[in-house]
Amino acid sequence: MSNSNPTDILNNPLTPQPKRLPLFSRWGVLALIIAMVTAFFMSQLIGVYVAGKLLLPAASTSSVSDIFFFGSSNGTVVSVSIFISFLLLTALSVLIVRLKGSDVRRYLALTPFSLAVGLGMFGLLLLFMIGSEALTYLLEKSPLVFIDPLYESVNSVWLLIVAIVIVAPLYEELVFRGVLWSAIAEQFSEQRGAVIASIVTSVIFAVIHLQYGLYEISTLVVLALIFCYARIKSGSLLLPMLLHMINNGAAMWQYLAQAA
Repeated sequence: MSNSNPTDILNNPLTPQPKRLPLFSRWGVLALIIAMVTAFFMSQLIGVYVAGKLLLPAASTSSVSDIFFFGSSNGTVVSVSIFISFLLLTALSVLIVRLKGSDVRRYLALTPFSLAVGLGMFGLLLLFMIGSEALTYLLEKSPLVFIDPLYESVNSVWLLIVAIVIVAPLYEELVFRGVLWSAIAEQFSEQRGAVIASIVTSVIFAVIHLQYGLYEISTLVVLALIFCYARIKSGSLLLPMLLHMINNGAAMWQYLAQAA
């Protein structure tokens, strides 16, 4: 007669584990997508308004529309607004997962990743950046032209670099390859869910970058799919965050080299 502890059986890796129920229903996922995309834009508006009120010289006598107009092209205001967006979206993401009764680190895959996988994904990203740069040159595109007024008006270039290279990738990955990817993927079988979640979140991620044209948006879809693949291969959201920072850092370095 066996004296096995039921807990030991469940923790045994050879024992089939019960499938976790999805955190969200199908309609819940749709509502979540709408809510998070809305929150993404609202956080940017709130960030620009708050930073504009604090930093623009004539903010005390300016209308709301003037604050948005002048603030959205001011490098210091935009940089600070990115920090505000990070705080708001991070708090919202954590709150949603906790209210649904799940563990934040597990659900958002905030776990370490293998160095071998990380190096492999960096190689893939490098190939993408080289190919993208070559195509951009051949088509005579200027995808970073929107940074011109920000660079020219920012009080500290380092503030702009930290905001774009480090802070923005953190909350963008948290929202798209974190909350939304997990919520969509868990609705289906593991392989099918990963594919559907990757396609849906990549298209949304690209389209919300309103500062870009059709060519740049198409490139962003491919880039986002690479980030999704990194999330799948590593089982960690930290790797897409790191790759996103590397991509933005390389783009910013190239821009600064040309602007110097």
